[in-house]
Amino acid sequence: MDILPSPNIWYYPAAYELENRSQDVGGEIWRVLREEFDWAGRDVLDVGCGDGFHLPRFAESARSVLGVEPHLPLLRRAERRVAGVPGVEVRRGAAQRLPAPDASVDLVHARTAYFFGPGCEPGLREAERVLRPGGALVIVDLDVSSEPYGGWMRADLPDYDPPRVERFFADAGFRCRKVETRWRFDDRASVESVLKIEFSAQVADQAIADVLRLNGFPGRVVEPLTLPVGYRVHIREKPTGLVRLDHSSSSSSESTSPRMP
Repeated sequence: MDILPSPNIWYYPAAYELENRSQDVGGEIWRVLREEFDWAGRDVLDVGCGDGFHLPRFAESARSVLGVEPHLPLLRRAERRVAGVPGVEVRRGAAQRLPAPDASVDLVHARTAYFFGPGCEPGLREAERVLRPGGALVIVDLDVSSEPYGGWMRADLPDYDPPRVERFFADAGFRCRKVETRWRFDDRASVESVLKIEFSAQVADQAIADVLRLNGFPGRVVEPLTLPVGYRVHIREKPTGLVRLDHSSSSSSESTSPRMP
C-alpha cells in the first residue's frame, strides 16, 4: 500500500488527540458541513480517518459510517474508539483504493488530509466511484492564506502555494467556503504540545510566542488560551442525471501536498 507517513499523528497520537479536542471549539466546520450536505440517515465514508476522532460525531445521525485508514496502529486505535458504537466500521485502505463498492455511500469526507490536493486525481476518482448519484465529496483543508496559522505553515513550507491549491480544486469542479474557527487550549503546556508536532522547532517557538501574545503575554496570560484558525471547505456533488462530469485531469500521480493538522 503506497502511503506517505504523517509527521504528526503517526508519531504523536496523544498530542494529536489533544489537538483534535482543541480545534473548532465553536463547531463552525460541523455547521458548514451540515449546511452543505446533511448526512442524517445516509451512509458516510471518512477517508484517512486516523484514530477515528470524527467517526462518532457522524454516527450520531448517519445510517452508517465507514472509516478508512492506511496506518495499522491508527486503525487499531480507531477500532477501539468506535467499539460498541452502532453502525460504525473501520477498514484498512488508502484514498486511491477505497475498500468500498461502487455507488455505496452518500458522503465522502476528508479532513486536513495530505492526500487531497494537486496531484490527487486517483483519490478523486475513487471518491467519485464510491459515491451514489447526488452524493458529495467534502474536503476540509487549512486555509494557508489565513493568519496567523497560515503564516507559520508558509514559513515551514516555502514551496506551498495556496492560490495554486485553490485553483486546483476550482478547476476540479469544487466550490469553496472559507470558515473562521477558534482553537482553545486549557494551558500553555497544551499549546506547546500541539504546535511542536506541527512545525519545525524554530517555527514552533515563534508560533508559541505568538499565541502567548494573543492571550495577554507579557502581562497576565489568560487561560484557556485561544487561537483563530481559518479553514477551506471544498464541496463537489456527484451529478444525478445521465450526464456525468469528468473532473479528473491527465495526471495520475499521488499528492505531494503536506500533511496538515
